[in-house]
Order: sequence, then C-alpha cells, then structure tokens
Amino acid sequence: MAENKLLRFVSVPRQMPEKRAAKARTHDFDEIFAEYVTKKAEEQAGRCSQCGVPFCQVHCPLQNNIPDWLKMTAEGRLEEAYELSQATNNMPEVCGRICPQDRLCEGNCVIEQSGHGTVTIGAVEKYITDTAWEKGWVKPIRPARERGRTIGIVGAGPAGLAAAEQLREKGYGVTIYDRYDRAGGLLTYGIPNFKLEKDIVERRTKRLADGGIKIELTVDVGKSVTLAKLRTQHDAMLLATGVYKARDMSAPGVGLAGIEPAMRYLTASNRVCLGDKVKDYDNGTLNAKGKHVVVIGGGDTAMDCVRTAVRQGAKSVTCLYRRDRENMPGSLREVSHAEEEGVVFSWLGVPKAFTGDKRVTGVRALRMRLGPADASGRQVPQEVDGSDFTLPADLVIMALGFDPEDLPVAFGERGLTVTKWGTLKIDHKTMMTSLAGVFAAGDIVRGASLVVWAIRDGRDVAESIHRYLQQRTREAAREAAE
Repeated sequence: MAENKLLRFVSVPRQMPEKRAAKARTHDFDEIFAEYVTKKAEEQAGRCSQCGVPFCQVHCPLQNNIPDWLKMTAEGRLEEAYELSQATNNMPEVCGRICPQDRLCEGNCVIEQSGHGTVTIGAVEKYITDTAWEKGWVKPIRPARERGRTIGIVGAGPAGLAAAEQLREKGYGVTIYDRYDRAGGLLTYGIPNFKLEKDIVERRTKRLADGGIKIELTVDVGKSVTLAKLRTQHDAMLLATGVYKARDMSAPGVGLAGIEPAMRYLTASNRVCLGDKVKDYDNGTLNAKGKHVVVIGGGDTAMDCVRTAVRQGAKSVTCLYRRDRENMPGSLREVSHAEEEGVVFSWLGVPKAFTGDKRVTGVRALRMRLGPADASGRQVPQEVDGSDFTLPADLVIMALGFDPEDLPVAFGERGLTVTKWGTLKIDHKTMMTSLAGVFAAGDIVRGASLVVWAIRDGRDVAESIHRYLQQRTREAAREAAE
C-alpha cells in the first residue's frame, strides 16, 4: 500500500529548517535558517490538513493557493508547486522569508488551532522558489505581443516591481525610476541581510531587466526630472514611492547627537553589507560597536534595528516599548529571535527625556500600565506616577514608524491630492490619483505596511492601468473611425 503523503499532522510534528545557534549567527549578517532538504520539505508540506475552508489562504493578502502548492510539494510535484505559487505572488521567496506568517497564514492554520502546531508555510514557500531558481524553472518575461504603450513607475520597491512585472507580461513598455542607486527599495536598504540576503532581491530585479523593463536609478523625481515631463513621455504613470519620512517625538534632549532615525541606521548597515563605503558608519555615528544601544518602538523595524545592533557588536541592546509583549505590533517570532540573541526588552516603558550634554548618555523613561481599550480595540497605555527610570545609551534609534513625504511639493504637482495623513488620495475603484492617468499604490496610499500588501497593491494597480489603457485605445479607435 502506497504511503499517504497528506494529512500527516497527527503523526509528524512541526519542524522548521535548522536554525543556527544564537552565538554563531550574531557574528555575521547571514540568514539564520538553513534550507529544507527535499525529504523534509515534502514531509512538512504533507502535514497540511487540506481543510475545506483554507483560512491560511483567506488571511493571505495575495490569496495564495497555499493548500494546493503544499499538496504538490508533499507529492514531489515541485515544479507544479512553483508554477502555482508564482501565479499569485511576484516574489514568493521574499515573502517566505520576511512575511510575518505568525500573524497571517500560519497564525490562522486550522491544525495550529487544534493544538498540532502550524504547517511551516513560509519555509516551504521559500524552499519551492529557491529550488525553482536553482533548477532554472524561473524564466525571463516574454510578452506574447507588444502593445506599443508605455508606463512610467516612480519607485523600485515591492509595489513598483510587482506592477512592472504584471504590466510587462501584458506587453507594455515599462520604465521604473528610483532615486537610489540600487533597485528594491525597502527590500534592499531597509530589511537586514539576516532576514533577506540581497542576492535574492538582485536576481528578481535582473529578471525584470532581462524581460525588457528599464530601470533608471539615481533619478530623483522632482529634482532630476519633473513628474510633468514624465507624464508626457508615458501613456500612464504609477507612483509607488513608499513612505520613508521618520516619525519624530517631542522630548527634552531629542536633538542630542547619537539619536538616529531607524531607516538611516538600517540603510547604512545594509550599504556596508553590500560593500559600500559609508562615512558615518566608519566614524562610528551609525555603528553600534561597543555602545549601549536603546531602540524605541515595537514594530518589525525596531526588531531589525535591535538585531542589527547585536551583530555590530553593541555592548548592550535594549528595546523600549510602551505596551507589553502581547500587544506589540511586530512579529513575535522576531521578538523570540532577538531574545535568543541577547536583546533585553523593557516592556511598558515610554521615553520622556534624553540625558547628556552634546551627546546622548541615557534615556529617561516612565513605566506604563495598560488601561481600557480605545476605538481600535487596543488597550491604551497610561503613565504610572513615580516610576521613573533611566537606561544608559550611547546610541538611540527611533523606530516610531514612517510618514509620507510631501509629494505634491516634492513633485511640483499641486493638483496631486493627499489625505489628512499625507498619503496619496486615490479613487479606490480605479486606483487613479487626482491627476488623469497617474495611479498610486503601496505604502504611499495605505501608509507603512507589509511587503506582501505592497505586492498585492502592485498587482491590483497593474490591472487598473491595463483597463484604463484599453479604454483609451477603444476611444481612440472610435474617434479614428468617425
């Protein structure tokens, strides 16, 4: 009788790929998990219960066909699994590495709810596509026909890259403009190597270039070229700039040297890992080596900062967050990794002032307690009188979130309408901005969010642009016939 390769969650325990010991991995920026061997990937994929209502798929922003490609992996049909995986996701190997699966697909796995431990969806997804690259199953984009129309995309982050791929597959000419010297946006300069090694991003952007997509780097729209000029060069435009403006706080001493925004710190670290010469890293400004580091914030960016500081050789690393562990916005898996690596979490603490003369020497904080929930359903932190304490700090990293830049001013387009939060205002049916033929997607519309949502938005806006250009083509044909 043939071995049953499915529904094995009762007999086979959950097992992630081998994770390097904390003492070993904190001395480099390599990824912390090994790859599954084929047998283990098939075994873990076979734990899927193939439930009638796949909550993993329901809670995936991309609606990935997770049970189906798990089934194919368990049965050894890996190339088919890859084809199905990439049909709904432009970067499955990226999502397999950096998605907070514990809050999305795996967090809603039926067998997890029944106490058997979730299927390792992210690790299997990563294995499928890494194998596809290795076997040569990932092919360059080859449109069936050229449509003779072009789209300009501002921003080479996940939303822009996903939209570019979808539009190129439909036969449009696509040019991406980005102000940085490498494509990838947050994937390249925001997320550390130990979560996403940069050759993973580079091979994706190379595939797009090999497929005929033009990627023009160090083009700062509004400075190097105006948006108005780009609009004359293309039949449609997509704004996918992301949000990079660091949120700040008002407190005594906030202007002291040694207090840095998270993205500036992470970008410097990523550039060093890429082999770039970074002056402010070399002179110690953005280097945590030998320092007491305090990171303020509780999201995934804060986790990236604390784990980067450990690898740079910090003397101590503390994460100061105003809520408790259960109420933090970041992935709890990332918290666990950080704790293994020696990060200390100071829960229920809020900074009130920064000590020091010219340079920061400490963070003065207050303890908090969680009060009643607000309209969002989250408990509101309340200060505890007389609970002052001070954390020593030679480097303070502010990971308080990101806001959009003032794009109407930056792009010289006063007609570009924004919301009260500064994000671009769009018609949510068409994803078009207040400027005709100019669309927007990703974080610049929804605010700082997950990479997987940016990919979803990029795919959706590509469909909207396609419909818009088809309509224009039909209108032009009617006018010509008249």
